[in-house]
Amino acid sequence: MPDDGAGEAAAPDAGVQAPVTPGAASDAGTPAPAITPPEEDQFTDRILAIVEEDVITQRELVERMNLVAQQMSEQGQQPPDQNTLARQVMEQLVTERVQLQEARRIGINIDEMTLNRAMESIARENRLTLPQLRQALMQDGVDFEAFREQIRTELTINQLRSRQVDRQVRVSDQEIDDLIASESGAIDRDVRYRLSHILVAVPQDASSSEIREAREKAEELRRRVREGEDFAVVATEASDGPAAMEGGDLGWREPAELPALLARQAILMRSGAVSDVLRSPQGFHIIRLEDREGGDQTTVQQTEVRHILISPDQVRSEEEAERQIRSLYNRLQEGDDFGDLARGNSDDPGSAAQGGRLGWISPGELVPGFEQAMNQLPPGEISEPVQSEFGWHIIEVLDRREVDTTREQIRARAREVLQNRKREDEMELWLRRLREGAYVEYRVDELAS
Repeated sequence: MPDDGAGEAAAPDAGVQAPVTPGAASDAGTPAPAITPPEEDQFTDRILAIVEEDVITQRELVERMNLVAQQMSEQGQQPPDQNTLARQVMEQLVTERVQLQEARRIGINIDEMTLNRAMESIARENRLTLPQLRQALMQDGVDFEAFREQIRTELTINQLRSRQVDRQVRVSDQEIDDLIASESGAIDRDVRYRLSHILVAVPQDASSSEIREAREKAEELRRRVREGEDFAVVATEASDGPAAMEGGDLGWREPAELPALLARQAILMRSGAVSDVLRSPQGFHIIRLEDREGGDQTTVQQTEVRHILISPDQVRSEEEAERQIRSLYNRLQEGDDFGDLARGNSDDPGSAAQGGRLGWISPGELVPGFEQAMNQLPPGEISEPVQSEFGWHIIEVLDRREVDTTREQIRARAREVLQNRKREDEMELWLRRLREGAYVEYRVDELAS
């Protein structure tokens, strides 16, 4: 599903400690000034900082410091000295407030049902019931309601970051190909390939016209085998490669036994597939992957699906988004065309231009709520409105198929690596812009009074 409507927000920390890390956002803006935490008998609920229309109090700072210190100790980490911890936690609180205000501005709201599901998930991951989780937190001196609200905060910020940051992360096919090529030895270490090969040789001192003629010949040979001519016959007739008399059959080879150009291409091919024309110093190559053995091969069920997305935003409230999606659902029931409604109304611009089509989707590519509803639909049926963190969807399953997704899984892993790298950079830039654009006034000098 495209970044504009289907990225998945990160889950909150599953431990019973509040999911906070000192200094996590310290580079997002001007750091907090030095802070000397008060002694216990000096404790008051004074305002330490103003963040836009919100405030951070001394009580909040001390409670969060205690929580962070406890979490670090339970994880076997030594908390920093109190002054350093106070400065880091203060900056974390400021950055957190700025993000929460941005989330409210664009209409993100974590309802009670979503929060309850998250709490139940945390309890399950700790092999506890929800009452047992409450008891465990109380025994650790953690207020359950404060912990619950911290989880709401985490969910809100995760959803905000998914909308505002993940949509900016773009990974090109060329970047994926380059990463796979650079790591091909590790990816296909335990795999053997059987390839057939055609080479149209180019002399070292070939002129530009000779190179052009060789490429045209290779393209014509590729066209012939793609249109059904026997690869072995074409190779025997026209290949300049060493295996021409064997119909181009290179036999079973490990990746290290193949030229790097061919090995990198074979990683991403399905059995029976014919490559594009590949260029090397020797000339132009065409390969067909006859078979592969070893390694991880995966067959999964893919779903061809389309959807209509209506998202809440600055103008449209959550309730208005729901009313609009239900109105569209009623129109579909009355016979309106799905593609026309998607093109005219969907807030997912990538799929809207295609009549709502997302193409063939493998398991795990979509947010859980969307995927669960999709999996329950037989081909040809339309769902009732379904809610995800991106808004309200109407889903139609067009078809299903079983496919060998070994190639797609390799590309998906490479894409995930690249996305994570880019997401970190984009997150840092986004946080810095958000933090620098916010009004923050520190009043920490009051602590000394």
